[in-house]
Amino acid sequence: MHVELFYLSAAELSRRIERRAVSPVEIVTALLDRIARYNGTLYSYITVCGDAAVRDAREAEHEIAAGRRRGPLHGLPIAQKDIIFTRGVRTTCHSRALLEFVPEFDATVVGRLAGAGTILLGKTNTTEFATGGTDVFGVPVNPWDTSRFTGGSSAGSGNALAAGLAVLATGSDTGGSIRGPASYCGIVGLKPTYGRVSRHGVFPLSWSMDHVGPMARTVEDCALLLHAMAGQDPLDPTSSARPVPDYAGGLDGGVRGLRLGVPVQFFFERIDPDVDRLVRAALGRLEELGARLEPVDLPRAADSYPAGRVLIASEAFGVHAPRMRRQCRDYGPRARRRIAAGAFFTAAEYQQAAQIRALWCRELSQVLERVDAVVTPTMPTPAITVEVQAAGPPPDIGKFTQPFNVTGHPALSVPCGFAAGGLPVAVQVVGRMFDEQTLLRIGHTYEQHTEWHTRHPAPEVAA
Repeated sequence: MHVELFYLSAAELSRRIERRAVSPVEIVTALLDRIARYNGTLYSYITVCGDAAVRDAREAEHEIAAGRRRGPLHGLPIAQKDIIFTRGVRTTCHSRALLEFVPEFDATVVGRLAGAGTILLGKTNTTEFATGGTDVFGVPVNPWDTSRFTGGSSAGSGNALAAGLAVLATGSDTGGSIRGPASYCGIVGLKPTYGRVSRHGVFPLSWSMDHVGPMARTVEDCALLLHAMAGQDPLDPTSSARPVPDYAGGLDGGVRGLRLGVPVQFFFERIDPDVDRLVRAALGRLEELGARLEPVDLPRAADSYPAGRVLIASEAFGVHAPRMRRQCRDYGPRARRRIAAGAFFTAAEYQQAAQIRALWCRELSQVLERVDAVVTPTMPTPAITVEVQAAGPPPDIGKFTQPFNVTGHPALSVPCGFAAGGLPVAVQVVGRMFDEQTLLRIGHTYEQHTEWHTRHPAPEVAA
């Protein structure tokens, strides 16, 4: 039963809970057993809420048995990234500067997911303040090959899902921190439109580029999570008042007649041959299913990547400057170096980056008036080694994801195969503002006609 439970999708577990074929307590217990066995190797979690999770699972079980089921997420455990505030549960941001920090309130996404009936399983590992190293709680490794990096910064969420240590998870994404771990670990990750999900109670990195979104093993599970997470929040003035659609209800529309833009520039240049082959094969499969592929010109994409780095560094320094003056020695060397770099960009350079952003936003929006989505590789290579990542600065692994943080457009990463060494590769689907439904529909259609999401790391590798 346990082996079956920890790799089932959240949607399937929800159906089994509804028909009383499995209980929330059984699900939570199976995952806690898995965490106890493998977390010491994978470093997925910083904090595990074992006793509280079992207690909350029993309460959910009683509520459901009494006919008070709140919806499809009720009774399902969730792992929250450790930069997201959880009332009464420490939130460290993987930094010595916040080792003892216990928030007095929940982030809005935590409150909304709890209201939908989810059970907090624990807080997942992250790079320090979502930008630095992992010097305190261990380096999260890739369960497909433990010599490989998981991607950052939502590293623990990514490897926990891949290895069966979580069913659902949250991530944050400033330059690819949801989609990178999703690609490297062979799971699904969605960066929603800027403003679609509240960031209140999420430790900021870059106010104009931070996003919070769902991570899971299937597109349907991401759709269920996004529905619970999304919506306007008076505590976040950047959040949108647009109505929240039924994301899961629109998954089965297929792709026939949809126009998919394939960039001519940048996104297919200087990439790993396996990535090129597998992403083009995914495009071919979507075409077989009825989509129309159209070449599109996005010449400003290459400029948007360095511009985004200026914006992130400058805004990160603005966030951290007061704390760094007080606690500089509590920051790890990589976080300290990256954040402090923002102090050295001039106002003129920030303005130039903002101008490039405006031009890039217009160019992408104009392309998306002609096509329904743009399709690219998520990452230029399969997972790099832990040694390469630790040596720093790492290769430009976020160059295909960060451009869409610059614009705020939604972007979905879906597994599309395995490279010759057995490492996952993913395709990225980018859509119009607030049109996550179309992305989820494309991703779900592709997923249902392939078998990549059904594969899991071998137990001896995950161990």
